[in-house]
Amino acid sequence: MNIEAVWFLLIGALLVLMALARRFIDLLPMTGAMVYLAVGFLIGPAGLGLLNLDLFDDRHVLRLITEAALPVSLFAIGMHLRAACGDPLWRLPLRLAAPAMLLTIALMTGLGHLALGLAWGPALLLAAALAPTDPVLANELRPLEAGDDEPLRFALSGEGGANDGAAFPFVVLGIALCNAGPAGLARPWMLAAEMTWGVAVAIGIGWLMGTVSERLIAMLRIRYGNALGLDEFLALGLIALCYGATVLAHGYGFLAVFCAGVALRQQELRATGRTRSPRQAVQDVTPAEQEESSQDPKLAHAHLAESMMAISVGLERFVELALMLIIGCVVSAYWREMLGWTPVLVTAALFVAARPASVMLALAGSALDARQRWMASWLGIRGVGTFYYLTLAVEQAPQAVSRGLAPLLLAAIVGSVLAHGITASPLLGWYYRGRPGSGP
Repeated sequence: MNIEAVWFLLIGALLVLMALARRFIDLLPMTGAMVYLAVGFLIGPAGLGLLNLDLFDDRHVLRLITEAALPVSLFAIGMHLRAACGDPLWRLPLRLAAPAMLLTIALMTGLGHLALGLAWGPALLLAAALAPTDPVLANELRPLEAGDDEPLRFALSGEGGANDGAAFPFVVLGIALCNAGPAGLARPWMLAAEMTWGVAVAIGIGWLMGTVSERLIAMLRIRYGNALGLDEFLALGLIALCYGATVLAHGYGFLAVFCAGVALRQQELRATGRTRSPRQAVQDVTPAEQEESSQDPKLAHAHLAESMMAISVGLERFVELALMLIIGCVVSAYWREMLGWTPVLVTAALFVAARPASVMLALAGSALDARQRWMASWLGIRGVGTFYYLTLAVEQAPQAVSRGLAPLLLAAIVGSVLAHGITASPLLGWYYRGRPGSGP
């Protein structure tokens, strides 16, 4: 059999099927991620055996692919969040990405140590990998457009953008404890300083690069008619430069890319103003007028931001397809280990205890009402971010530890894709029916 031809047929058929059946899928309690995961499982070792990825033998490649793909989604999320920095809306994602995530890590660490008998290092590593919500799979929960200030969507999207980077130091700490035991905490002040530096430098570099890039490109277009076209190069270039510079400076690259997207959108907000959305600003521009509008001082910023966001969202669809196929294939090799009581216990504890308790506590006294807080507590999707931290653990933690954690983390990913994928659309429909005028 010509395996290359089979792959062309398989991927081509999947892409065409998703394009033709997208509206039908949207009407059902399912998501594209569920389809991709099922196809990945089918072509994996437990199915047709067309793709045999080993989590341990191929760990470096899997980690690189996931690490390269995640920033695209994080940048796209940042571009969706169009609210001034002083807007009270920002308090919601900050509550979810900081106190709620820390509480989740604490509760799941306690579960791992006390209920599962894990040492503190593996328990913390498990909890930190499970804590961040996913930026790739939560696209149904995003603001409908830049400028959409619906608080639940804004809160969940901002959380997904920020907490992948915020969880990184705890994953690193968990790996250090796995490798060195209690000696990994021999210099706690140095460790705290490194974690603080990682967050600070990520925010600083991301904000600086997003701001400077937007101003420079807009100036070149308005004053000199340069830097026109190839916006996909600009978007990918900014993402790569921001991530690479932050990692070289020992910062958390995921957080930096998200901040770059937010900073770029902030520049567009200042230029376009709050009275109209960027989509409204450029909606009357025809394709023939795009180059001219890109040089118009009144439209250049909106045109640039909307173009880069659209490109990022388009690339993100391919990221979701590729990564969910990969995860499905890995799950196909580990499905037997995932059927034990321990993976089910961990997944259930995360979804119905740790996440709801953490979110309810973190959002107490916030502007969200009881129904919004309940929705936020349930819709904490786990996926690609958790898979990335699993591959990092496989690379850097002792193999005995990572082999024990792999079924637990994979079960949580599959459980989230299924449970949240099935319930998200019906719950959002119920939520909007109770909020007249707030729906799509």
